[in-house]
Amino acid sequence: MENRLFEAGFFYAVNNLSGLSGSLLKWGRLCFLVIRGGLMRTIPVRAGYLANLPMLLSMMLAALWVWYTGNTAESTALFLGIIAGGLVDLDDGFTGRLRNLFFTLIHFSLAATAVQWTFGHPLAFSLLMVWAAFSMTMMGAVDVRYRTIAFGTLLVMLYTVLTYSPLLPWYTNPIMLVCGTSLFSLCTLVLHLLFPNRPVQDNLAGSFARLADYMLVKAQFFDPDEVDLLAERELELAMKNTAVINGFNQCRTALFYRLRRQHRQRSIGMLLQYYLTAQNIHERISSRHVDYAALAHKLAHSDLIYRIQRLIVLQAQACRQMSECLQEDKPYAFNLMLLRAGEGVQQAVTRYCAEHGSDDDLPGLQQLTANILAINEQLLWLEQVKNNSKEQNIGDLQIAGLDVDRIRDILPALKTHFTFQSNVLRHAVRLAILTAVTCVVVESFHLKMGYWILLTGVIVCQPNYSATTARLKQRIVGTLLGVVVGSALPYFVPTLSGRLIIVVVSTVLFFAFRVRRYSFSTFFITVQVLVGFAIIGMDTQSAMLSRFTDTILGSVLAWCAVSYLWPDWRYLTLGRIAGRALSSDGVYLRQVAQQLQNGLSDDVVYRSARRNAHKLAVTLSNTVADMSMEPKRYGQHLAEGKTLLQLNYVLLSCISALGAIRAQVDRLRPQLTPEQVQYWMTIAGSLAELMEQKPDSALFQTKWEALAELLKVSRPLPDDDVVEKVLWRQLHQIHVQLPLYRQALRADAGAGRIAAQ
Repeated sequence: MENRLFEAGFFYAVNNLSGLSGSLLKWGRLCFLVIRGGLMRTIPVRAGYLANLPMLLSMMLAALWVWYTGNTAESTALFLGIIAGGLVDLDDGFTGRLRNLFFTLIHFSLAATAVQWTFGHPLAFSLLMVWAAFSMTMMGAVDVRYRTIAFGTLLVMLYTVLTYSPLLPWYTNPIMLVCGTSLFSLCTLVLHLLFPNRPVQDNLAGSFARLADYMLVKAQFFDPDEVDLLAERELELAMKNTAVINGFNQCRTALFYRLRRQHRQRSIGMLLQYYLTAQNIHERISSRHVDYAALAHKLAHSDLIYRIQRLIVLQAQACRQMSECLQEDKPYAFNLMLLRAGEGVQQAVTRYCAEHGSDDDLPGLQQLTANILAINEQLLWLEQVKNNSKEQNIGDLQIAGLDVDRIRDILPALKTHFTFQSNVLRHAVRLAILTAVTCVVVESFHLKMGYWILLTGVIVCQPNYSATTARLKQRIVGTLLGVVVGSALPYFVPTLSGRLIIVVVSTVLFFAFRVRRYSFSTFFITVQVLVGFAIIGMDTQSAMLSRFTDTILGSVLAWCAVSYLWPDWRYLTLGRIAGRALSSDGVYLRQVAQQLQNGLSDDVVYRSARRNAHKLAVTLSNTVADMSMEPKRYGQHLAEGKTLLQLNYVLLSCISALGAIRAQVDRLRPQLTPEQVQYWMTIAGSLAELMEQKPDSALFQTKWEALAELLKVSRPLPDDDVVEKVLWRQLHQIHVQLPLYRQALRADAGAGRIAAQ
């Protein structure tokens, strides 16, 4: 809608100013839309191309200005301003981008001006930088927007120091930095007008690709020859689940900023339907209805297990196809092979049930196949969304809010982090001390370009040890290679135009690799810096030595800071995170229980509970992954961490299975008495209450034993409905897993006490 308003306003202004006829105005607007539509089909639509296009355009325009005017002295600040603009860019709607740009320019202007005024006064400048390092890091605890702008502001302060020249007026560097940021933002706004929903589409494509990877791993659970490797597959599946949830979070953020408009476009409604369908597929494929090892042994000589595996593989291929269709902006076509494979599975399971009618595991097998067959319905719906997606049908769909704008919301968010148990506060204090030490070293030894040390330290120093050491190694290697190449290039390219081309290309490549390959991005930014120094007439040989030694010093200081200043292994939060994950699983189960009682409703409250449970599971998975990188330091916790991760994933899978059968319970509601529904809801609610209790609660054992008796007497009879049998089986499985989870929590706490001693 914002794009339509922009277009309408633009053409209305043109019509009033130049007196164009109404027909010409319509033709102009039509041409604009045709060009935009044509671009979406002719430009390669890989996400990386479009994401790097604003950086390429803004750097080219800046280089042309420097070449045409000959203002080389200001070029470094201008280029760094463009880089800063790229680092703080956030995907948002048109008005949201304007708002972010407004606040970004204010922060950048004030920060750069403060540095210009205090630089040359060691005490004032050091206090300013120490305060900025602490406050900007703490502001990042509020939300992603605050964290991004705050970090960009800190970088701009360092950029101002590095481009400081006593020969230039004090306002030159702040103006050029702001101009560079504005230029990049302008290019981004133009790209947004041409491709307003492209980021959502690319994020969705990535989510479906990750979902396909997840399903391929899940298909391996139905291989009777690999039963002994199921424990390893559980951990691998948990890690794949982390990637899926991260992809969903990116989609949710991009969708939220577009759905908060008063008037929603039909295209964004279609993408929202894709997102919700992907979530439904994930909930079904992540469900756990059977003991996979037992099922593999029972079906080892039956074709049923291989049919199930083949169907899941075909569904994974369909998700991969959907990802490719989103990337290439093509319609998705449902593969009829899925229907034939589904019919084969249905016939095979019907025959197996007829031959093994007395098997107690049949209800779980029936529900498993019904759940997998329901994924076919979701994939078929993906083909129909484009035709059935109407604005009036999506108006009620919501995504939970992300923004934190009000002071009354900001202050509580910050208040919770003012404790050394908070990783944010520890990192903020660590950066402040690192900044103070660097300022003292630079001023004491009068290092001409010494603040490269601080820039390296701020960028390399991460909240945890593993991430810092990984980035440190890549930074040193990339800088060393960049110094060698960057110092030699000015001799081979003596002209201004040639050097500007190198600066443009190296900056774009730095921007392209900054997330995927940090060593590559460091290499290209080092080349850019050294060639940029050659443009302003600086001796690259002296800059080469300074750049490399400062990188080494900054990396060493960052390593010392993260190793000796409140190191993360002293504040290992594995048990706390696992406890929070269990509690969020309980909230998710409670939402499922309420829907068992009140009826199916895929509303924002239910989806938020499901997302939070998966979010904590991802946090637990990331913690275990970080611990795996440092087995010597975390040896006391690593085994318990993997156990907790596996148990949490089993619990989450059982709850997802209950969530997946909500529709079936809804259809059976007329056959179930209110007493029956209330009975199952009471058991589920009691289990959720146990999951939300503290690990050391003395009442756990008593309540758990009471629930054991309740489950024992409520076991369905052979003639009861399959859904009731599945309900009992899943609740019983959750009940069995809870003591194991609490035992793992106690084992981790014991290991933590031993490590502390």
